[in-house]
Amino acid sequence: MPLSSVFSDASLYLHPLYDMVLVIKLLLLTCLLPTAALTSVSSQSDHHHHHLFHHHHHQQKCSSMKKHNSKREIKMRKLDSTKVRPLKSEQLLRIDDHDFAMRPGFGGSPIPVGIDVQVESIDSISEVDMDFTMTLYLRHYWKDERLSFPSTRNRSMTFDGRLIKKIWVPDVFFVHSKRSFIHDTTMENVMLRVYPDGNILFSLRITVSSMCFMDFSRFPLDTQNCSLELESYAYNEDDLMLYWKHGNESLTTDEQISLSQFFIEEFSASSGLAFYSSTGWYNRLFINFALRRHIFFFVLQSYFPAMLMVMLSWVSFWIDRRAVPARVSLGITTVLTMSTIITGVSASMPQVSYIKAVDVYLWISFLFVFLSVIEYAAVNYLTTAEERKQLKKRGKVSGMYNIDAVQAMAFDGCYHDNEADIDMTTFAVHSEESSARGRAASIPNLDATRIKRKRSLKGNVGRIILQNNHVIDTYSRIIFPTVYIVFNFFYWGLYV
Repeated sequence: MPLSSVFSDASLYLHPLYDMVLVIKLLLLTCLLPTAALTSVSSQSDHHHHHLFHHHHHQQKCSSMKKHNSKREIKMRKLDSTKVRPLKSEQLLRIDDHDFAMRPGFGGSPIPVGIDVQVESIDSISEVDMDFTMTLYLRHYWKDERLSFPSTRNRSMTFDGRLIKKIWVPDVFFVHSKRSFIHDTTMENVMLRVYPDGNILFSLRITVSSMCFMDFSRFPLDTQNCSLELESYAYNEDDLMLYWKHGNESLTTDEQISLSQFFIEEFSASSGLAFYSSTGWYNRLFINFALRRHIFFFVLQSYFPAMLMVMLSWVSFWIDRRAVPARVSLGITTVLTMSTIITGVSASMPQVSYIKAVDVYLWISFLFVFLSVIEYAAVNYLTTAEERKQLKKRGKVSGMYNIDAVQAMAFDGCYHDNEADIDMTTFAVHSEESSARGRAASIPNLDATRIKRKRSLKGNVGRIILQNNHVIDTYSRIIFPTVYIVFNFFYWGLYV
């Protein structure tokens, strides 16, 4: 049997088996394909959801960053005023088109800046601090063509202080000033007026405290000359020319200005130059004013009390030289009062190293009071020495009454004339001898003695005063008032 026939017969039997295998494969494929399709679809959907989640998270992050950036931009806009949309006035003045850090006409001739001042008040004058406080209106005039604008009616525009920070303004300051400020009630007292041709008026209301170099050699009969000085801080005369706008009429004052201690004699305006070794020459303007002090207050507080104390010390010359307590207490009282007056005047004055006019008057008055005390010390000493000499010559009057007149004065401070003492001694001896006769008999004698002493004093009072006045007291009554009157004539004639 040939081999080909065998294979043909085998193929006949294998063909149906092959078909069955194919059918089984097809059935398996039909079962597996939907599962694979579902798996792939689910995996694709998971991947899609994951992608969507990341996309959504990214969008949230971006939105938060945008919000943060927008807040930062708003904050930066608030901080940086140049980012703010300009107003119509600023657009009209073309502020953003120029660099206002430079002065007008930079690199060319110096820019002229006119000044005028209106003094509103002089608030205080301090002698102790040597300064004054003044409130004034300060006005600047200059031209800046960068701020010119078209105007059919040729009308100016007025602004407040908010525009000042965006344009160039003169940097005028007060020389020798201690304190100064711009008034800000209810708004900052600043005014800026711009004209169509570029002319500018810049006005401020300022209170400034400045130094005033005072000379107190004639105080309180003095006149003080003070000045307020204005100058540009940064621009010397090559860049800025400072001048009075209307000459001497640039300085005006309020008619109601008045001070308690001073009379304002005059206000004047002047100008000059100031040199600094590191920066050069600068234009400087001066507001000069003279203050004459009112004397009436010091006459009542210092001069008149001093005069009264000096005249009161002269009363001591008319008091009996035996009245030691009266004359000593009067002298000490006047000396202490004068010391109090001098201390009170010195407390309200600066500690200067030279003599003032009021010091001359008070210290000479103090000298007169002090000399009146010294005068009585001399009178009392000489009187005691004379009486001791007289008592040595006369001897003792009585053994019982051996206390001399000087010692009696030390006890009671009263004058004892010799005749009255002798009468009283005679009466005492007589009363001792007649004491046995009875007390009733001695009473009429006592009355008679008192009447006798009174008559003796009345008849001889003028003689007693003249005889018991020391020669120093007699001359002092004339010399002290005469010299003091002459001193007053010279003093008031020299200082007034």
